[in-house]
Amino acid sequence: METVPSPVEPPTACGGRMSHDHPRVLVVDDHPLFRFGLCTVLAGEPTVELVGEAATGREAIAAARALAPDVVVMDVHLPDMTGIDAARAIVGERTQTGVLVLTMFNDSESVFAAMRVGARGYLLKGSGQDEIVRAVHAVGRGEAIFGPDIATRVLGFFTAPRPREVAPVFPELTTREREVLALIADGVSNPMIANRLSLSPKTVRNHVSSIFTKLHVADRAQAIVRARRAGLGDAG
Repeated sequence: METVPSPVEPPTACGGRMSHDHPRVLVVDDHPLFRFGLCTVLAGEPTVELVGEAATGREAIAAARALAPDVVVMDVHLPDMTGIDAARAIVGERTQTGVLVLTMFNDSESVFAAMRVGARGYLLKGSGQDEIVRAVHAVGRGEAIFGPDIATRVLGFFTAPRPREVAPVFPELTTREREVLALIADGVSNPMIANRLSLSPKTVRNHVSSIFTKLHVADRAQAIVRARRAGLGDAG
């Protein structure tokens, strides 16, 4: 098994195999015992190459960059960021890497958030070893795979009657810009917006500047007035 550069610790469960015919897998989970058990299972599979493990989102991003895995098995709950945000970063840098979410969370918000950032699979912890291994192979082949409960939830979402769509407020803005504008309308400062949306201060400043330009307003006060008249913020 390859050694991962700092800050990611070298894998500790078992040795890996070097066969590029098998999916190269990175395991990400903040629970040491669960991570060890999963690594042991995968390292014991003759058709899987376990290349590393990580306990945090930042470690996962660094490990994915260093080891170029085919599949990242990722929990949603991580100590420094959500697995969704880590998955977004990994897939954004390396589109050929597939993310398989393996978590306790089965709520619709988590499922669809994972799908939106490009996760190819979603299983619940408690899935059988054979099911996890099959999912790893499926994701490694570029397929989408979901556990039975999750698949039922996804199918239910797409087959349920859809309400009539309402045009978004300020359609000239991007979804992210509308999120930023709503926070501006609530009186939230740029640093707090950056913290809430997990963005850099520079990115927030760029969004604010773009909002001002698109709404033809000169400053924050005018933007707040426009936003609250449209139903955003405290007046909404």
